[in-house]
Amino acid sequence: MRTIRIGNGQGFWGDSIDAPVNLLRQGPIDYITLDYLAEVTLSIMQRQKMKDPSKGYATDFVAFIDRVLPELVSKNVKVIANAGGVNPEACRQALLAVAKKHGISGLKIGIVTGDDILDDLNAYRQKGQVFAHMETGESLFAEERAILAANVYMPTAGIAEALRQGAQIVVTGRCTDPGLTLAPLMYEFGWHTADQLALGTVAGHILECGAQATGGNFTRWWEVPDMVNIGYPIAEVSEDGTVIITKHETSGGLVTVATVSEQLLYEMGDPKAYITPDCVADFSSIQLSQAGENCVRVSGVRGMQHTPFLKVSISISDGYKAAGQLTISGPQAYEKAQKCAELVWGRLKQSGFTYEETLTEYLGQGVCHAGMVQSPDAPEIVLRLGVKDHDYKKVDRFGKELAPLVTSGPPGVTGFAGGRPKPAEIVAYWPALMAREWVNQTVSVQEV
Repeated sequence: MRTIRIGNGQGFWGDSIDAPVNLLRQGPIDYITLDYLAEVTLSIMQRQKMKDPSKGYATDFVAFIDRVLPELVSKNVKVIANAGGVNPEACRQALLAVAKKHGISGLKIGIVTGDDILDDLNAYRQKGQVFAHMETGESLFAEERAILAANVYMPTAGIAEALRQGAQIVVTGRCTDPGLTLAPLMYEFGWHTADQLALGTVAGHILECGAQATGGNFTRWWEVPDMVNIGYPIAEVSEDGTVIITKHETSGGLVTVATVSEQLLYEMGDPKAYITPDCVADFSSIQLSQAGENCVRVSGVRGMQHTPFLKVSISISDGYKAAGQLTISGPQAYEKAQKCAELVWGRLKQSGFTYEETLTEYLGQGVCHAGMVQSPDAPEIVLRLGVKDHDYKKVDRFGKELAPLVTSGPPGVTGFAGGRPKPAEIVAYWPALMAREWVNQTVSVQEV
């Protein structure tokens, strides 16, 4: 009976640059997956591509491949990543250049495309697709909007097909996070039933956030050994459906029913209907058991057939924001911070500036868990102020009002770092559904 080991070395763009390297070097591994994309990430990448057609992908991924490519080839480890962002072909060309740099030939790199529908929105609109907001029901086209990105969560079949065509590295755009793990199981074992796809999806969901399954962000964090060298999670999967979540023996961290359970709760939604493009998984059917030190067995998972729809992640521009902070210390720090906030808002109003939304927070006075714990006389308070508005000039004016408090406010304003707060564009998330038959997934494999 065959068994494969799939490890996830990246939970988001900005995660540890060493984690995927350690997965490759610290023990046996067959697949390394890397998850770079979030909704806001795609809008950032789209901006990059608009400025430079050769950009729009996760450059960290190319740096990782450059760092380890000879080892990947010699060990025949396959890599799957959604690092393609909104420009998978440009990412592949960068990878091909890396392969040539290392003198490697015969390497096959696959890309899966079709998820980026930004340029097709008008065509879909003419066909009657309204992209109704999943929470409000409002049509995307009900008013003029500055749409930054539109990407469909694609079925995993395309990744599996790239593997079937011999790709050792597969780069995608907006696939699902669990799909990175599910794809090897579809390819290696031919998994296709609803229960099999659900089991693979659950395994992928456990792995998708990296070290959150191995002791990172764990409630009982003090129990996690050697967090400096925390290992990233590995799904050890057999053809008969046996799934063990583990990590490399030489790495730090912790894999227990508790650590895995906490990750399962992450972004779960309806526990009886975790919907993906591949299936609907029943999380209430999951059985977890400790199968040894740092080994958790996953079993009993039930699934249902996928829905007729695919989810679309749309990003729109929604005005501007700015936020800044001051540190106020000494006696009556909280009262002085309150006075500082009063002065800022009062002076802005006196100058004719009001805002759609404002934020006033007193860090150190229980703001993160309001009403639970408050210090009667905190020795220092971090005052955080922010504004939101569609008028760029108004938001910019706010940023000029904090620094004067150093000399025109109460005493003890000792910390003002980072310069004047500058307006930043607000990217709003617009989730919608569309019929899956309207989306075309394409697979292309190229050899060095």
